[in-house]
Amino acid sequence: MKTYLDILKNVYENGIDRDDRTGVGTRSIFGVQARYNLQEGFPLVTTKKVPFKSVVSELLWFIEGSNDERRLAEILYGNKLTDKKTIWTANANADYWKPKAKFNGDLGRVYGVQWRSWRTFKPLSHNEDNLLVGNFEYVDQLKDVIERIKTDPFDRRLIITAWNPGELNEMALPPCHMFMQFYVSSDGELSCQMYQRSCDMFLGVPFNIASYALLTHMIAQICNLEVGEFVHTMGDAHIYKNHFDAVEEQLSREPLPLPTLWLNPDIKNIEDFTMDDIKVENYQHHPAIKAEMAV
Repeated sequence: MKTYLDILKNVYENGIDRDDRTGVGTRSIFGVQARYNLQEGFPLVTTKKVPFKSVVSELLWFIEGSNDERRLAEILYGNKLTDKKTIWTANANADYWKPKAKFNGDLGRVYGVQWRSWRTFKPLSHNEDNLLVGNFEYVDQLKDVIERIKTDPFDRRLIITAWNPGELNEMALPPCHMFMQFYVSSDGELSCQMYQRSCDMFLGVPFNIASYALLTHMIAQICNLEVGEFVHTMGDAHIYKNHFDAVEEQLSREPLPLPTLWLNPDIKNIEDFTMDDIKVENYQHHPAIKAEMAV
């Protein structure tokens, strides 16, 4: 994970200090790209422990198209009645969002909803006031992209976007990782490039790298392809000021060999994966480093 650590060090040593929405303050640089060859090991950060089960559960929750934080808790803990927290609990309970929430745990039209149910208006006619009337239709971007990878792998439109300008005010948190494009090489390798507008280099980015690398592996398997690269293009790459000590601790550690990913080879449909079908093997890591998430 030298690529990630080099970027983390660059932001810490050369970034500019700025105010931010949370009031915590950041040090940031703008415009960074990292490339991870998925055939060289699974890119799970080793200089601290990354909670891989949280990565898996969130991705499965996205794939479901859910907007319910309590459903995420159920996937993670295997218990419908759990009151345990998830990485989305703070957002679901944020003061700025709670008045908009329609039920306990509602996050609005966040990532998975956009992936699986992008809402579009189909006009049918004009009413007596000459206003358009019609129906909402829904686009399943994930299903469509997977089908096109199978049937037209060299298509340059293998794209999924979570950034929906018309619905940003209906989300507990506008998407940070917002746009992905897939690419199939002539020798049958699937790569994914993701654009992330806002990049919490210490807490969020290791999680995002693992999540999109995992998604690439899962789609490759169900499309009978090998994996290629995960390309991570970052906009505002920042370290929160209350993470500086944690970053110094992480940068003082030597990386360890990368783990490998195991997927249940019997799974042929993206919606059939469960927590038990996804594992990392030989994950050697330094101890976890705790830091508070800015909300």
